[in-house]
Amino acid sequence: MKALPRLLMATALVAAPALVPVAASAADLIVGFTLDADTLDPANHRKRETETIIRNMYDGLVTRDANMVVVPEIAESITQVSPTEYDFKIRSGIKFHDGSTMTAEDVKFTLDRITVDGAMGGQTSPRKGLMGPVASVDVTAPDTVRITLSEPWPILPAMLPNQQIVFKAFVEKVGDEGLATQVNGTGPFKLAEWRKGDAVILERFDDYYGGATDIPPVGPACVDRVIFKIIPESASRVAALLAGEVHIINELPAFSIKQVEANDGTQVMTVNGTRSFFIAMNMEGEYFDDVKVRQAAAMAIDKQLIIDKILGGNAAPIDGILSPDAFGSSELPKVGYDPEQAKALLAEAGFPDGIDVTMDTEGAFKDTAEAIASMLTNAGIRTTVTVGEGAQLSDKWRTKGAPKSGDMFFTSWGNGSLDPFDIFTPTHRTNDRGNSAGYANAALDALLDAAAVELDVDKRRGMYREAEMMINADQPYVYLWVPKDIYGVSKRVTGWQPSADSRINLHDACLN
Repeated sequence: MKALPRLLMATALVAAPALVPVAASAADLIVGFTLDADTLDPANHRKRETETIIRNMYDGLVTRDANMVVVPEIAESITQVSPTEYDFKIRSGIKFHDGSTMTAEDVKFTLDRITVDGAMGGQTSPRKGLMGPVASVDVTAPDTVRITLSEPWPILPAMLPNQQIVFKAFVEKVGDEGLATQVNGTGPFKLAEWRKGDAVILERFDDYYGGATDIPPVGPACVDRVIFKIIPESASRVAALLAGEVHIINELPAFSIKQVEANDGTQVMTVNGTRSFFIAMNMEGEYFDDVKVRQAAAMAIDKQLIIDKILGGNAAPIDGILSPDAFGSSELPKVGYDPEQAKALLAEAGFPDGIDVTMDTEGAFKDTAEAIASMLTNAGIRTTVTVGEGAQLSDKWRTKGAPKSGDMFFTSWGNGSLDPFDIFTPTHRTNDRGNSAGYANAALDALLDAAAVELDVDKRRGMYREAEMMINADQPYVYLWVPKDIYGVSKRVTGWQPSADSRINLHDACLN
């Protein structure tokens, strides 16, 4: 397995420090970040990296603390009026960055823009699916907004941190196109400049209302300025951290952990992640419509070896789609590493000489994918890794209703709510937006639909247990691991800790 040693040798390779071309001062908090924002419109994206940048400038009705507990933010209180009605009382005195006062009408406008078809200049928000069965949003009092569901949906509060409140008058003034590059939010920082592909520069909003009262300290941000410096290449991010040019980097490679820990001015911080990694096998294609071939692929991969040698032990293996920390997760039958049995299954499926396949992945995962490919090849599934860009691969593998054209896809899906609805349904329900395997199971569809609206917690947990047993047996994906999120952090940074939803919340971060 040539890919493993090559990757392990990468610890010795460090690129030259990445210079920050913006006019940074010693007081600026600089984040070395993997990806630029796709847009600054909170309703027109589906990427965590984009949301991380946006959520430092916009707040939502609710948010999560570092322990993933949902707490009020713009909302002062939440009242469940009935199984399908929730009232949100809005805090008074919240200001947008231009000094205008936020109202309940802004909340209604924001949520309508996300949930109503065609509300964004004829376009429907790509975030609509995150709002489930929301039927209407109404202002019932000057300080109260009611969200009405078409059916019970117990996870509504857990999904609302994903939606940030915009200013109705501002959107009507600049239009949907203007909102993509201009910001007038209620968050702790306001936009100073966006240098696309290079940096997003934020300034403290001195009239900030303070944020969630359950997450102290409450008040304006600690630092005057924040810079998200875009550094896609991992070695360059690490080098910039070690040189003191940035203060926080995300996606610290496991092979760089010891290097960062050995440096006097830096440290490593980790948090249990919420992103499940897996390999989609095209069940509409030539080979993977046979469960024996899918089982062979699962048996061919030594997950624990990759976790230990490539991920530095910083991941939990999974045998279904759910993180061990997710609601409804349970222990499942394990697929053991057995390349000889994998070859036997291939022979039983009619492929005694093995098969030749390609595996798509993004560039950031090329080395891991190649290590997996070498294992598959050893078991008779001769695999070539093909690297593509995220948008291109999403179009290829996740276009609803479109036929699949590849063999395998090494990818992941985030589950920031840690509720199965947010990951199980999109990746496994027939023709859903994340079902890159082309899996179709009417019994599973019915079970997932019923679980989504079930109010009895224990009954709902049992439904997801049954659903996980179904997919564990059908094996539409090779379920791999949930990695920890690993950050490199300057010891100058105080008051900040990573969050499992991958948000880098800089409101409380200080520099000493």
